[in-house]
Amino acid sequence: MIEYLPLKRITAMHADEIHEAASRVVDSGWYLRGEATERFEAEYAQFIGTKHCVGVANGLDALTLLFRAYIYNNVLQEGDEVIVPANTYIASILSITENRLKPVLVEPRLDTLQIDDALIEQAITPRTRAVMIVHLYGRCAYTERIATICQAHHLLLIEDNAQAHGCRPTQALPKGGVFDFTSNAEVSTNNMSEHPSLWEGLGGLTGSLGHAAAHSFYPGKNLGALGDAGAVTTNDDQLAATVRSIANYGSTKKYVFDYIGRNSRIDELQAAILSVKLKYLDEDNARRRAIAAYYSENIHHPDITIPGTSNLSPLTSHLSLQNVWHIFPVLCEQRNALQAYLAEQGVQTMIHYPIPPHKQACYADWHNLCLPVTERIHDQELSLPCHQAMTDAEVERVADIINHFNT
Repeated sequence: MIEYLPLKRITAMHADEIHEAASRVVDSGWYLRGEATERFEAEYAQFIGTKHCVGVANGLDALTLLFRAYIYNNVLQEGDEVIVPANTYIASILSITENRLKPVLVEPRLDTLQIDDALIEQAITPRTRAVMIVHLYGRCAYTERIATICQAHHLLLIEDNAQAHGCRPTQALPKGGVFDFTSNAEVSTNNMSEHPSLWEGLGGLTGSLGHAAAHSFYPGKNLGALGDAGAVTTNDDQLAATVRSIANYGSTKKYVFDYIGRNSRIDELQAAILSVKLKYLDEDNARRRAIAAYYSENIHHPDITIPGTSNLSPLTSHLSLQNVWHIFPVLCEQRNALQAYLAEQGVQTMIHYPIPPHKQACYADWHNLCLPVTERIHDQELSLPCHQAMTDAEVERVADIINHFNT
């Protein structure tokens, strides 16, 4: 059996260091808000390229607290609109509605599976205050056009980086920053002029491209803990301080509560384990890229589409360099038959995701929306095994089996 994501094998790659790190925490007698957390926050902020990293309990909390902090800081207010891709995991949208903000769904491009930047501007209304890009599947959703739109309309750019740890955009980032809110009096009344761009140079990883980003360290992620964990990254001092306070019951001083907060803190054990795994993240992502390159060059089936990977060469194309392949998706009209066939041949796959957010029962008001590109993706998507513990033989076998799929 070729497992989709064998976490035991992946953990075993660095088992000795992980056990040593866990033992240090256990022996320390300090399990929350200690040295391990401080160390990981500093390491991850440096890795991402931001001033601040605030560890929280999970990725959904990271997104939710990020928006909550903007509301407490008078940058956003209830009822404001946030543009978000229609093709995303539901957590992206839950974080918006949890804060009584209004999600505005925008279709993705079929060739990239990311939000279609050509459709964003027409979705903007007088109530629009932010654009959330989701680096879904470990693919970079940032484009220069999105940056230009956010600048022109004085919008926050928020990143959902739950699936793209270590991903780097191939498009050059503007020199000197692209956001200048000071010329817009209406927006500056919401204190947005106090939140300068993070785009002050070239390069940078996803999670450092906008005003703030949320990260998930769920065990199955490219950078995964051995339990739930998450973080917010930003260069905004006030935002970071507010997120940290809200996540600590709303307190910055013991028994003094400035906000209606919650308990959402990364624990010392997860932080210590993440510090170990962070050292190997670039190496692990490189292995995923090599697997993705092999799939794209060796899967040749007329009924199977690999979005955005035409003419991909190993380690040389922009797509190969930019994506970290948390998920390797293919599209197939006979998706269920393909999945059953692969299972019979001993290849485990996953579907990300069978029901799009606008068709979920919890968002019944959206059931009348017509989002054909999103619906096609969710009807046809199948995720192939793609992880750093795969052997060459396993990768070659997956490609060979798929090529013999009889529709």
